[in-house]
Amino acid sequence: MKSIRQQKILEIIEQYEIETQEELALRLKEQGMSVTQATVSRDIRELKLKKRPGSSGSPVYAVRTEPKHMPEDKYIRVLKDSFVSMDAAMNILVIKTVSGMAMAAAAALDACAFYEILGCIAGDDTIMCAVRSVQDTVVVKKKIEAILD
Repeated sequence: MKSIRQQKILEIIEQYEIETQEELALRLKEQGMSVTQATVSRDIRELKLKKRPGSSGSPVYAVRTEPKHMPEDKYIRVLKDSFVSMDAAMNILVIKTVSGMAMAAAAALDACAFYEILGCIAGDDTIMCAVRSVQDTVVVKKKIEAILD
């Protein structure tokens, strides 16, 4: 139930400009979910939502898209040394690496703690990243390209 509710919260804040926890709780109730403000508050904290300026200038909830910290130099080095190419198929990002380096590169991606990446599976020279959404796949590609530059 919690994961369904949190997924619904992410959908709502993508679709609407939500300014308050009460407004978010109301939208959830409109979708048939019974929640309290305290539950919504916990979900916001767990989802690590942030506020950004909305179209009216008022702060609205948004998904954090930046990593919490820049990856360490060693992880950047692993990504740069192993990277061959990447391509997307909907919300799956496929990264090709030098033979034998996919696991190290996947571990480096995990260390980057990108919110958009749910997880990575690595073979010998290929990594499959499960990404939250098709839009997030574009965001992740840009982040990886920025690291590689």
